[in-house]
Amino acid sequence: MKLAIIDRFCRTDFTSYEDFYDHFSINVPENFNFAFDVVDEIAAVRPEKLALAWCDDHGDERFFTFSDLSCLSNKAANYLKSLGIGRGDAVMLILKRRHEYWYTALALHKIGAVLIPATHQLTVKDIEYRIKAANVKMILSVNDDATCPFIAQAQEECAGILKVKATLGEREGFENFTEGLLRACDRFSRPTGADAVNPDDTMLMYFTSGTTGMPKMVIHDFRYPLAHILTAKFWQDLRDTDLHLTVAETGWAKCSWGKIYGQWICEAAIFVYDYGTRFHPVDLLRLISKYKITTFCAPPTIFRFFIKEDLSQYDLSSLRASYIAGEPLNAEVFNQWFKATGLKMREGFGQTETAVLVATFPWISPKPGSMGRPSPHFNTTLLDSEGRVCEAGEEGEICIDMRNGRPVGLFKGYYADPEKTASVMYGGWYHTGDLAWSDEDGYFWFIGRNDDVIKSSGYRIGPFEIESALIEHPAVLETAITAVPDPVRGQIVKATIVLAKGFRPSDALKKELQDHVKRVTAPYKYPRIIEFVDELPKTISGKIKRVDIRQKDSGQ
Repeated sequence: MKLAIIDRFCRTDFTSYEDFYDHFSINVPENFNFAFDVVDEIAAVRPEKLALAWCDDHGDERFFTFSDLSCLSNKAANYLKSLGIGRGDAVMLILKRRHEYWYTALALHKIGAVLIPATHQLTVKDIEYRIKAANVKMILSVNDDATCPFIAQAQEECAGILKVKATLGEREGFENFTEGLLRACDRFSRPTGADAVNPDDTMLMYFTSGTTGMPKMVIHDFRYPLAHILTAKFWQDLRDTDLHLTVAETGWAKCSWGKIYGQWICEAAIFVYDYGTRFHPVDLLRLISKYKITTFCAPPTIFRFFIKEDLSQYDLSSLRASYIAGEPLNAEVFNQWFKATGLKMREGFGQTETAVLVATFPWISPKPGSMGRPSPHFNTTLLDSEGRVCEAGEEGEICIDMRNGRPVGLFKGYYADPEKTASVMYGGWYHTGDLAWSDEDGYFWFIGRNDDVIKSSGYRIGPFEIESALIEHPAVLETAITAVPDPVRGQIVKATIVLAKGFRPSDALKKELQDHVKRVTAPYKYPRIIEFVDELPKTISGKIKRVDIRQKDSGQ
């Protein structure tokens, strides 16, 4: 009889969204540890079940079963222990999309160490800050001439903190992780007694940037993976026969959302494309066809590029579902993708601090442009500025109910920053800082971050609505809406636009786009300033960095 690992943690046989919302709950086993209680358990019953399919842009590929991952994580745990890593020690992984990330993460969970994923785009200053802020004892990185010298320089400033630096392969001054893994024993006993993890222990820490100040440190406990049952089972509706691709680098929280925890609890396989520094959307289309990927999640940016291609040239018949996250979905992108593939994209919303909070779940039909409906378990609610629950049509902040305690999957707080934690957790609620409104059917519609909302001549203008209007115009490939200070109106709307192929910047086109926005939405929302650019500033995960545009415009 096949193991259904997910049945140990929750009920799955819901018949409607209402049934799901009213009755979903998470069972957290005593001393739960994802590496032992999910991956090793599946490996024991279904050792040959595919867990990870990996390829790079040089033509190399690797396939890992759950048995492989169990064995490799045991070896990695033993090697890390030999380097002095123990329970509670902070270890930073800068591994891009290398397959070593997955079994090293599992190894750190087995030891009870703190996993800190990080992007390879960090500078020396960034690395030093993270080492000091989180007391990082070890860094394991890719072996390249960009990252390793920065780590070596940072260690000189942090020699009393960073004890071990390792890389994939041989490099002077670094431990050779690849060689150490080969030598290590493939058996690792689950720690007991004082060495066993407690569910309240810190398992994972993400550095996440806001609009001001140094990055915050989001800390998650060992219960956190179970909250991604909501993400993988009930938003993505994954099955054990799926090969799932989420576009995300390991240094960002989207990897935890789409490339490890919930997906493996569902016993689905994960697909990883390890590409170089430049992303080419058509490469993903080829890989979907080649590897018969069944479910696909990406930020809207990627779908915007997809729909500008001739999709009839690619065999996408293996896809049964597609999802977007990271930014709100423009209705025009939804409609064009559906027209080309017959697939209705299902949006999901959440933060580094949470699992999925709002989504288009399987029982409800997508509304183009809507985030979907609230997840159960978190009791996601819209509150106005006075802390009252919003009526349909009222603008409010997306908040999580903490009046009966912190729900599984909500972060513990910001590490070593009780004031910042208290600024978002108060009155029995976690305040996300994101604004939305709900319609009469209970669907949420994104407005923007508190910091992104534009206040002009007494109006409050959400950037997403204007972006959606502009995206409908054939000349616009992508756009970002920001505020520019104005002595009369307080702020005015600016559109930074990347044009589609075949269009050139001109004053006439600016006027055409402004008139288009006036026709599609309220006239007062039109962008009074339009700047054409070759590309928008983005994070490596594809999110548009509006803060960079604002800072550039203000001369910072």
